[in-house]
Amino acid sequence: MTTENQYRMQNPLTQYPAPPFPEQPQPAPGSVYALQPKADHGETSYKGFSRLAGRKALITGADSGIGRATAIAFAREGADIVLSYLPEEQADAHEVVELIQAEGRKAVTLPGDLKDEAFCTTLISQAVQALGGLDILVNVAGKQTAQKDIAELTTEQFDATFKTNVYALFWLCKAALPHLPAGATIINTASIQAYQPSETLLDYAPTKSSIVAFTKALAKQVISKGIRVNAVAPGPFWTPLQPSGGQPQEKIREFGTETPMGRPGQPAECAPLYVLLASQESSYITGEVFGVTGGNPLP
Repeated sequence: MTTENQYRMQNPLTQYPAPPFPEQPQPAPGSVYALQPKADHGETSYKGFSRLAGRKALITGADSGIGRATAIAFAREGADIVLSYLPEEQADAHEVVELIQAEGRKAVTLPGDLKDEAFCTTLISQAVQALGGLDILVNVAGKQTAQKDIAELTTEQFDATFKTNVYALFWLCKAALPHLPAGATIINTASIQAYQPSETLLDYAPTKSSIVAFTKALAKQVISKGIRVNAVAPGPFWTPLQPSGGQPQEKIREFGTETPMGRPGQPAECAPLYVLLASQESSYITGEVFGVTGGNPLP
């Protein structure tokens, strides 16, 4: 695996680790430090080109996984960032803060529970105050807990999954829009699960379908204000979400083999798409969903 320069031509099949992986149960929400093999969030591989110079971004789920990789990429492209995450994820978030500050960019941490509408509203207002404005909102944070049978899926889990994945996105977008200027962007995180749901993700998959529809509808509503809204739909990605309950442990061993590439994606492979959608390079793109799936195409 070579990660020192993401722009060097490589064989994508062998660029990153492929299964089998060891079983590695973690308590939710999980930590990047316990992943075997270690995930690549672009810590050493992402090189920026000032495509987001002077921009002000809020990223949820910024401590680990795709949110972490996006925060690192945004900082290296010149953005100041507010990081949102659960309080118990502070150790992971601290490292991201150090990486952002190493680029000479501002990093503000605002931990809390996105299932709380009041927190979501406060998060936006505090982000605007801390950064002196807001022009990029990236909704990455999500809850995923596998259950093999509908009889084992409790109302409490169903409610928590929708609150985290859908309600929080609605609350954050609603609170942010009055602050977003023309040229601002919102980037949501859907999933291949919206189109090809797994039998163990009976609550998670419908939230991702909701995000797809929400993204398309909101994009139509706000384009008259000069604000664009798009979504990224990852396939299987190697993040703490998977071994901390997102997949049954027996599936961790072969995680990613269902893709034509035969391996899971690494967060660093997803972050450049968030950069594109946040930058002016995507000025004619709105209401779209972009798959990053290792070869399993979206419809």
